[in-house]
Amino acid sequence: MKKERKVIITCAITGAMHTPTMSDALPITPEQIAQQAIDAAEAGASIIHLHARDPANGRPTGDPKIFKQFLPAIHESTDAVINLTTGGSPTMTVEERLGAAMETEPEMCSLNMGSLNFALHPLADRYSTWKYDWEEPYVRESDDFIFRNTFRDIEKIMSIMGARGTKFEHECYDVGHLYNLAFFADKGLIKPPFFIQTIFGILGGIGSDVDNLLFMRRTADRLFGDDYQWSILAAGKNQMPFSTQGALEGGHVRVGLEDSLFINRGELATSNAQQVEKIKRILSEFSLPIATSNETRELLGLKGRDNVRFV
Repeated sequence: MKKERKVIITCAITGAMHTPTMSDALPITPEQIAQQAIDAAEAGASIIHLHARDPANGRPTGDPKIFKQFLPAIHESTDAVINLTTGGSPTMTVEERLGAAMETEPEMCSLNMGSLNFALHPLADRYSTWKYDWEEPYVRESDDFIFRNTFRDIEKIMSIMGARGTKFEHECYDVGHLYNLAFFADKGLIKPPFFIQTIFGILGGIGSDVDNLLFMRRTADRLFGDDYQWSILAAGKNQMPFSTQGALEGGHVRVGLEDSLFINRGELATSNAQQVEKIKRILSEFSLPIATSNETRELLGLKGRDNVRFV
């Protein structure tokens, strides 16, 4: 008998790209990040995707010491799969982006599958006040950002983290990134099942059009067959409708304040958990059951929560 399909919900708690003043709900301090992660897990997210920020000024940081201020609490209070960024921000070196994951050896970490022009600068004209002095130039100057992920960078991350038993959320911002992943799979550097996060709506990447969603899925099917689990992330206003469409097409979903600060049109979300609760409610209307953390571990072939170093 064929197993019942269950949908994995990933929640991305606090991104490196958004600025704090866009929403007071975006967690900044380790205490805020931990609490929102725990709440999101309790709401139904089986994977918690985590960045860190300097609590003194809100800046994105890769400092392992700051990650270790919130990882133990999340690990002790939930059984969620903890997924650390290796993307960090475009202003960090690969070594800075890898630091926390290398020290803590999580079950999962993100891995961007190619370089792109990651641009946020159109957002700058929507805001007249900024909480920190670094924010406005950071956003405006993103028209000159190259989010570097060369083949050498990718292989380095795969080798270092693969040796620690960590698997990846393969972030694919465009169709070429799927072919990059297939290249590394053919080299034997990574083993299935692959967790492919297809990302839509970031300026510099593929757009949030349903034709693109279906094209990315068909391409992944052609390249990986049954060797992957497919997830959908859409930025901004397309977060909920695109995630829903993807789930109906057989995918998993990712929500969270990293990807959208809103819960409805023109209405800021009050927390990450609120977004998890909404997508879970939508999926339930289509009789799509939600995967537990342990079911997620089984689907993705993870090493288990006892094999990490968060303390």
